[in-house]
Amino acid sequence: MPLLSIQKVTKKFPREDGKPTVALRDVYLDIEEKEFICIVGSSGCGKTTLLRIIAGLETITEGTILLNGVPVSGTDTDRGMVFQEYSLFPWKSVIDNIAFGLEMRGIPKAERREMAEKYLEIIHLEQFRDSFPHELSGGMRQRVAIARALANQPKVLLMDEPFGALDAQTRNMMQRELLEIWKETQKTIIFVTHSVDEAVFLADKIVILTPRPGKIEEVIPITLPRLRDRTAPEFAEVRKYILQKMEESAQTR
Repeated sequence: MPLLSIQKVTKKFPREDGKPTVALRDVYLDIEEKEFICIVGSSGCGKTTLLRIIAGLETITEGTILLNGVPVSGTDTDRGMVFQEYSLFPWKSVIDNIAFGLEMRGIPKAERREMAEKYLEIIHLEQFRDSFPHELSGGMRQRVAIARALANQPKVLLMDEPFGALDAQTRNMMQRELLEIWKETQKTIIFVTHSVDEAVFLADKIVILTPRPGKIEEVIPITLPRLRDRTAPEFAEVRKYILQKMEESAQTR
């Protein structure tokens, strides 16, 4: 049984004229435990909508999502979400931001502090434990956001363009750090990105969505060894193939 199974998922948004906008149609996808999945596609194809449905932030019009065989309904700590905006509390320190979800769950103070310290160490920001978000760089703030999501020990980590607001050098650094975090925590990651280069660098599998209404065009296994060399001919070949598939998909819509 896959860890996460997306079965015939369709999402329609109502409109005033009575003709709903179909964002996703008949999406099927199985995701195994510990996989790193990247979802790509043109703007408006439903990537973020699909991620929000998995997170329980959007309802499904038709279909089912199963996590360990159990239908997903609403938000829960078994699915952690990291947004492009860091969404940190500016009045809380780094350690208190990481511990926030644990506090909301009623975890005793000593236990949640111990867990927060563990994930602070994973993101290598121990020396900034008492700093506030405005004292951190963009990359550091996003690392805190990732640690906060991981502290709740979700089965699946959902990431919506988490590095999109960062400069190119910081973005590349964060991609490498995320792979280290993934390797250490063994979490299943579903990562939405507009960057094919980023997807090829990170993913075990790349899911291409068609232009709206989004449905799966192809699921492409990426077998290149990590850490991947962006300048290698094999890397360029995979990137070229995915870009071609996306362009062909757009032309046939």
